[in-house]
Amino acid sequence: MKTRKRFGQHFLHDPGVLKRIVEAIAPAPGDAIVEIGPGEGALTRPLLECVRHLTAIEIDRDLAARLAEEFAGDRLTVICADALDYDFSAFPSGVRIAGNLPYNISTPLLFHLARFADRVRDMHFMLQREVVERMVAKPSTSDYGRLSVMLQARFEMRKLFNVAPGAFRPPPKVDSAVVRLVPLRERLTCDETAFEKIVREAFSARRKTLRNALPLQPADYAELGIDPKLRPENLSPADYLRITKRVCAR
Repeated sequence: MKTRKRFGQHFLHDPGVLKRIVEAIAPAPGDAIVEIGPGEGALTRPLLECVRHLTAIEIDRDLAARLAEEFAGDRLTVICADALDYDFSAFPSGVRIAGNLPYNISTPLLFHLARFADRVRDMHFMLQREVVERMVAKPSTSDYGRLSVMLQARFEMRKLFNVAPGAFRPPPKVDSAVVRLVPLRERLTCDETAFEKIVREAFSARRKTLRNALPLQPADYAELGIDPKLRPENLSPADYLRITKRVCAR
């Protein structure tokens, strides 16, 4: 089937890569699994060999219709929708989410999914390798940024393996990687909206020192034990959580 550029479609077809993804997910028959962007069903089929029922969210109406026709309704539920706008709280607690995410919307989609961390058991995604490197980056490194903080505050993440462009049709112009996200046992203990705002504003001024990038007073830095001469990329996710609590309390 012809791919559509506006959906950023690159269909995974390599059997070896698909096998490794399914092995990484290790689905059990009773698992509630949601696949984002099933496309032509390359990952859908091996997942359905392992589980009794699968839910797939697909924005392309033609692809959604083809999948719905191929599989019985009691095995596969196809939701024709944009995952960026979808309310994932509609799924049962402990849902497992997987998919080959469209690279052109991967970052905003990850931010959206992060808001449902308290309902998720784990997530396994194929993403642009550069995005995965940013997700798992450590503070004070070039890849560390807003995405790193927002996800690491909610998930333990591990890059599993790289995937070459030839595993897709058509081949993307970038390398890819598979990553696992598991929600942290300790949930966010601060106002999530305030946390997102502080992190966003900090990294929009990442070249500035914290004194000029954060809404803190001199006394706040002293109380928090943070050097105002540092830059936003020098702080850990835990530091940003402490800062948010301080700002909200004030």
